[in-house]
Amino acid sequence: MKFLLLIVTFLFASFFQDYSTEIRSWQDELNESFRDKEASPLEKKDLKKFKGLPFFDIDSSFCIVASFQRTPNTLPFTMPTTTERLPVYVQYGIASFTLKGQNFTMPIFQNQSLVLTEEYEEYLFFPFTDLSNGFESYGGGRYIDLCVPQSDKIKIDFNKAYNPYCAYNAKYSCPIPPQSNDMNIEINAGVKAWKY
Repeated sequence: MKFLLLIVTFLFASFFQDYSTEIRSWQDELNESFRDKEASPLEKKDLKKFKGLPFFDIDSSFCIVASFQRTPNTLPFTMPTTTERLPVYVQYGIASFTLKGQNFTMPIFQNQSLVLTEEYEEYLFFPFTDLSNGFESYGGGRYIDLCVPQSDKIKIDFNKAYNPYCAYNAKYSCPIPPQSNDMNIEINAGVKAWKY
């Protein structure tokens, strides 16, 4: 029994180490993009003193595999943004999952302009709000990038949740997460609120 417990403990530690490495790599890439003068959303005054984005502690329980149902007959719609811009999206599918004891059914979207470019034709968009917004995370909600799944399952990793660019610079036009994507739970994972 003790031997079995040791094996399970080793496998879990090995998995978490690999998973933590994956998330830290994602965090490093995000920080590098923010340091890039050509690509950074930061204002010049903030870029000069930028040392890295604040992140929640990595928590593998916020990485879930959801059931995914495609919704091919939904009509295109314009998603409100922080400016007058109105990008066109379709609801590509519905993700259903349980997180921290709560059941969620969340629409997943596809940008109808991006889908025309080869680089983003498999790109899906999951904007959401949660109870941490305005406290430890950005008040306007956060985003997660997803890919079109090859099955009826889709991986959603809240440790990769990031802030819209308008959280750092008012010149950007950012989609506002629809009310349908409001989660009545604290998502203490991913990028935290930006402190100026």
